[in-house]
Amino acid sequence: MQHTPFDLQLLNACAAILLLLSFAMLAQRRIVALVNLLALQGAMLFIATMLLAWRTGQNHLYVSAALTLGLKVIALPWLLHMLIKRLNVQWDSEPLLNVPGTMLIGLVTVVFSFGLAQPIAELASTATRNSLGIAVAVILLAFITMITRRKAMSQVVGFLSMENGLFFGAMSATYGMPMIVEFGVALDVLVAMLVLGVFFFQIREQFDSLDLHNLESLKEDQ
Repeated sequence: MQHTPFDLQLLNACAAILLLLSFAMLAQRRIVALVNLLALQGAMLFIATMLLAWRTGQNHLYVSAALTLGLKVIALPWLLHMLIKRLNVQWDSEPLLNVPGTMLIGLVTVVFSFGLAQPIAELASTATRNSLGIAVAVILLAFITMITRRKAMSQVVGFLSMENGLFFGAMSATYGMPMIVEFGVALDVLVAMLVLGVFFFQIREQFDSLDLHNLESLKEDQ
């Protein structure tokens, strides 16, 4: 039986932890904890990118790792914590589905993700192609996190987690995107967070709450 290299075992462990963190986000209602889990996802992406850069010798992955550390582990979580503190938003309201139901849907989604990614993984030639199923699962679990939450802040965390899954999928399939694309995506995400921060304050001033269901009243009044 062929022995799996130790660095590849560490990469697989990072992928597994990334998936577990996505499940933890599904069950978490405290927004501060959601942001902390998002930062942990970024840390796992940073470690995985560093390991892949060391294994493949592709220097552009070191730049990707530095970008991940600065943006996903430090800048975005800090910005989200500042928004939480300024807006005084600590807990999400009752989700659309209860926790057991959400977790059951999450399990089915993971099985579906591995089946969906299997043909793509067979075409890829990278050492991390077996992690494509986990990348697809992280993306879909983040989507479930978005659609089952009422608070705007929780939905933004779900969106950022989805972006983490897309980044990990690109890294698993092709050893990362071109640097110009990665810098462009990083800039877009940062600008989107700044715009959403202004949007949060506007919602809070208008409705004294960040529950997006309040926006339905605007449609009813028209």
